[in-house]
This record gives sequence, structure tokens and C-alpha cells, in this order.
Amino acid sequence: MIDQISVTDLKALLDAGPARMIDVREKWEFDAGHVPGAEWIPMSLVPLRKDEFTGGAPAYILCRTGNRSGQVVMWLAHQGIQSINVHGGTEDWIRHGYPIAKSTERMHQS
Repeated sequence: MIDQISVTDLKALLDAGPARMIDVREKWEFDAGHVPGAEWIPMSLVPLRKDEFTGGAPAYILCRTGNRSGQVVMWLAHQGIQSINVHGGTEDWIRHGYPIAKSTERMHQS
């Protein structure tokens, strides 16, 4: 069993203050629309960048529906790194009418 949070609970958490969110989708998916404030680290690079998931509070991991992010959370747990899957992902976030951010080529990319 992995730690999970719903998009409604994540929204309430973000309304109360900042939280570290990492979107593990492909770049084109992230650019098309993501939760404002989310960092982009594609799933394929998570093993190479696993140290970025350590220290401080656990990160909230996002993807489109919660499948890829769930796999990332499970993999991180096997590495001894706690993180939290956002159940329903950005698809559910958008379905709830919450704001999204879109990337442009001029924005800083991780």
C-alpha cells in the first residue's frame, strides 16, 4: 500500500500553503497543463534523480491519472524515500475545475 491523497485534499493543502509537487509525465503532457507550482521530472529520469526526492517533507507525485505516479511512489518507497501519490492525477484535478498552468518555451525548465 502506498501513501495517497485526493486532488480535493491536495487543493486544500495548497490553499493553506506551499507543498512540493513533482509531475512525472512526459514534457509535452506537462507543458499542455499541470498543477500550478509542480516541478517536472519525467518518470524515466526518476532513478537518475532520486536524490532530489529526499530531504524535507515528502513530495506529492502527479501524473495524468495516478498510475505512473503510483509506480514512482512505490519505487521510491523501495529506495527508502517517502512520497505521496496524487490519486486521480491532473485529469481529476481538471475535472474538479481547479486551475492549471501551461508551460511556454520561455519558462525555466527543470
